Amino acid sequence: RKPMNTVQSILLLAVPALLAGTPVLAKEGPDQYPNGSENFMAGALPPPGNYFINYLGYYQGDYRDNDGHKVPGLNVSATFDALRFIHVTNQKIFGGDWAVHAIVPLVSQRMHTPFPGIGNGSVFGLGDIVIDPLIIGWHFPPDWHLTVGVDIYLPTGKYSKSNPTDSVGANYYSFEPIFAFTYLNQGGFEASAKLMYNLKTKNLDTDYQSGNEFHMDYLIGQHFGPWAVGLAGYYLRQTTDDQVNGQKVGPDGRRGQVFAYGPAIKYDYKGMSFVGSWNHESSVDNRFQGNKFFFKWVTAF
Repeated sequence: RKPMNTVQSILLLAVPALLAGTPVLAKEGPDQYPNGSENFMAGALPPPGNYFINYLGYYQGDYRDNDGHKVPGLNVSATFDALRFIHVTNQKIFGGDWAVHAIVPLVSQRMHTPFPGIGNGSVFGLGDIVIDPLIIGWHFPPDWHLTVGVDIYLPTGKYSKSNPTDSVGANYYSFEPIFAFTYLNQGGFEASAKLMYNLKTKNLDTDYQSGNEFHMDYLIGQHFGPWAVGLAGYYLRQTTDDQVNGQKVGPDGRRGQVFAYGPAIKYDYKGMSFVGSWNHESSVDNRFQGNKFFFKWVTAF
């Protein structure tokens, strides 16, 4: 277990609340992407038109240090709702369909800490908005679909430099190249993944530079008429060190990692899709470890 003063310094530097509800302390600020939110058909861009996706979720977890040990009394829970608007144009770029999207998240978070002067706190507010002006999707009949893009995360969420229990934003920009694919054969077997690399800017209020991360959502599933079931989850690994005032933070750069897995189910009805999933986190360092529940509604309008 880490000494209490070391763990407390982590908490004071971090602002755990997120775009879509999974707070982490491997770096300063939250995950700006709701890991595990994409599963079925993750790489298949829909036909030209307008679409709405609502991601409703809940997360609860206990903090793990750089050795994977639980830090007593440091835990978080969050309910979140992210509204995503997608416009797929009739225009082609490199032979693929051009689309744009925006995600507007709302987060309600409660955090418990063992530290005097910080204690417990709850907060509700707007998280960090996501935009992407350049999404391109290709379809290769009969089985393959491919989508690429670059998401841009804006520091729109409520942020407190001194109190992490009163923040739902990261207070920095980040840029995230995306590569997603779906294989769905005629027998209904599906394998999908969304691979991302998150590049973060510095938090100018604290001179803290969070490390970059590779992460991915995945699914292996089977479709039966309007129903589909599968195994889904996510993997994240921080690839560069956290730095403060240009110096590496701690002996390990406070690098985080997590692997999550669990069941997912989908039902299609009259042009809409309903998706439910549960992800259990394991192999966690420098992050919260817990369970995440998603309910996703997809519709055209």
